[in-house]
Amino acid sequence: MKDENVARNPKRDVAKHMFASMITIAVLSLAGFMALLFFAQRRLVFPVSREIYRTPDQAPYRLIHEDLYLPVSGGKITNAWFFPCDNAQYTVLFCRGNGGTLSDWLDAGVMFHNAGFAILLFDYGGYGRSTGRPSESRLYEDGRAAWRWLTEARKIPPRNIVLIGHSIGGGVAAQLATEITPAALILQSTFTSLPDVAQEMLPFLYVKPFIRDRFNTIAKLARISCPLLVVHSPNDSLIPFAHGRALFDRAREPKRFLEIRGDHNDGMFSANYLSGIASFIASLAR
Repeated sequence: MKDENVARNPKRDVAKHMFASMITIAVLSLAGFMALLFFAQRRLVFPVSREIYRTPDQAPYRLIHEDLYLPVSGGKITNAWFFPCDNAQYTVLFCRGNGGTLSDWLDAGVMFHNAGFAILLFDYGGYGRSTGRPSESRLYEDGRAAWRWLTEARKIPPRNIVLIGHSIGGGVAAQLATEITPAALILQSTFTSLPDVAQEMLPFLYVKPFIRDRFNTIAKLARISCPLLVVHSPNDSLIPFAHGRALFDRAREPKRFLEIRGDHNDGMFSANYLSGIASFIASLAR
């Protein structure tokens, strides 16, 4: 029978205590990180900017445009710029990325306008002169408000409106395309879903359940019946090229894929971007 009074091993007790303390610290640190991720993520997803530092009527643009304040729920407004274009067959509803304001996306608007398209650009809630705060649901509201203005106030037929979504704007355009029927949908530099992106950035943690805004574009493609063009660059350092390929593979026909060059935000100014867009849109009439 063992002696119950055998002396305990002090070194072993210290080691066990240290190990338990390390586990406790690790668990608390992980819990703190996940809490921070959950509550602070919108500041990362939506880096809000308020500055409107240039407008279309200023040099060197000197473009006629309409400065719009579109109503959304709760008395909030969405600021948008509309660039009319004489004899334009198609109007582009452009859902931009998550950075900057209308001033930063002005060059994109000018590019499409100069190519013969009317175009509507808009700021998401909380950006620029748009009131409220950004969230997935608010961005969807912004897209709907822009669509309503084009089809109801401007009386443009849906068959003459092309939705273009860049990056997070691809999620906005895809959601809109599940609710209405545009002439076509273009997803450029768009991710499959925001949880997928977060998981790739933090592969050592299972973070998907903690992502509040989902933008699950890939799951919506089965409900989208209009012609689709997926545009992506293998040089995109923010949203991997594989996301564009996955979206294309999941989408229904008719669909096309356009490979461009350049990084996440400058790929749309690459040599074959506009010609590829124009070729795709021209095919809609056939």
